[in-house]
This record gives sequence, C-alpha cells and structure tokens, in this order.
Amino acid sequence: MISSLSLVALGGAIGASLRYLAGIGVVRLLGHQEFPLAIITVNVIGSFLMGVFVVAAAQRGLTDYSPFVMTGLLGGFTTFSAFSLETMTLFTRGAHGQAALYVLLSVGLSVGALALGLAAARGALT
Repeated sequence: MISSLSLVALGGAIGASLRYLAGIGVVRLLGHQEFPLAIITVNVIGSFLMGVFVVAAAQRGLTDYSPFVMTGLLGGFTTFSAFSLETMTLFTRGAHGQAALYVLLSVGLSVGALALGLAAARGALT
C-alpha cells in the first residue's frame, strides 16, 4: 500500500509539472489566447496517452505500473484522461446511454459545482 501510494505521489508530481510546462509551451508557441488552448491540448494528449497505456499494459503485462502511470502521471497531467477512459469503457460495453449520461453529468455537474464553489467563496469572503 505504501509503495503504491508513493508511486502515485511521484507520478502525480511529475504529471502536474509536465502539465505546467506544457501550458507554458503552448503560450510561448501561440501567445496568450482567450480560448484555453493549453488546457485542451493537455487534456487531448493525456487522453491519448491513457488509451495507449491501457492497451500496452494489458497486452504486455504492465498493469503493475498503473498506479504510477494512470493514477499518478496521467492523473497529475490531466484528470480528463481518467474521465475519457471511463466514458470509453461504458461505451465499449454497449452502455451507450450510460456513457452519454456520464459525459453530460460529469461536465454539467462539475461546471455547476465550480460555479457554486465560486459563489460560496465569494459570499463567505465578502
């Protein structure tokens, strides 16, 4: 348990650092944009890498690396990759309605919760 937790923490630190550096790289490459290009770039790359790792881990017996790579590294890089994996898992199981509901609820409720948190914090601070 402790070693898995350490691997997750290490991977998370590396992933978060890479997310930060990727954001800086996108801004340096394209300049400041009103649309969050850096975040969407990280989300797409992280989701792609999650897909690659899931297949490679299953085919090559690398699932022992999942705490470090999936939860830590890619989770620190972008939690959107985990969301994408869960969505595709539902979809490939034939649960298309559940997959669509998961997407709508995840995005809608998360954005709504953020708005509520902003409102609550603003109310508490004023």
